[in-house]
Amino acid sequence: MDTSSVLSDEDYDVISNPGQRSLESSVADFGHVIACGPIREIPPTDAARHTLSTVSLTAVDIQAYVGTALSTAAGRGVRCPADRTVRVYVDGMFDVLDAGRMLRLRQAKLSFASVHLMVGVFPDEAICHVLGSGTATAPRYPHVERCEAIRHVKWVDEIVPDAPWVLDDAFMIDKRIDYVVLEEGSSVNPEFDKERLKGYDELKRIGRVIPVRRTVGLVPKLTAPPASPLSRSANATPYKSPSELEPDTLQKGEGGSASALDAQC
Repeated sequence: MDTSSVLSDEDYDVISNPGQRSLESSVADFGHVIACGPIREIPPTDAARHTLSTVSLTAVDIQAYVGTALSTAAGRGVRCPADRTVRVYVDGMFDVLDAGRMLRLRQAKLSFASVHLMVGVFPDEAICHVLGSGTATAPRYPHVERCEAIRHVKWVDEIVPDAPWVLDDAFMIDKRIDYVVLEEGSSVNPEFDKERLKGYDELKRIGRVIPVRRTVGLVPKLTAPPASPLSRSANATPYKSPSELEPDTLQKGEGGSASALDAQC
């Protein structure tokens, strides 16, 4: 392998003193990032096309929508060159990776011709501090499992495990983020935290927020209060090998009990 073609760490170390530089001037330095190749995507089912509003959106549709939003944005920040990879950031709890969240990540990945998609996952402590551990919006799964689930999503290029609850210029510069993603309607959603919205509003002011469409057709989410992820992670179900399981948990025979097997799923 020709090592001269590999970017060194120094190629990315272009911000020597973030405190002395603005976000607009810093993100303009990343024109050397190598573009990503095309992503293979399995076609959606006919049922999904008819049920979920964003399933049939093509890359052209998504990029046109984002381009229109940026052209009319009040801030109109530095536009990214068409021949380089754009660093896009989206954050959240990502507790349950349902179709809505997956389609949001898809739109984020396809928002430009070439995207390096960074996904920030809120830590357990930050969520419980802001929302409380017994509320309906608290995560069901601990932080380590939520990060691991995101790692297996093909749209994702990088995970930010220590995602801040409120975004600011310093974080954008430190992570070399060009744009952050915000789903349409979030600003009027009563469930969306107001402190988080303040961070997005500041980034909107300088044209660093791109919208993604909300998916219509999803089933209503569950509202039952989940157990705290902190207590759950300490009392997780222990692993058992097949030899340790009762016989009726390994197969559903006639007249046999299937309750133990169902409980493992």
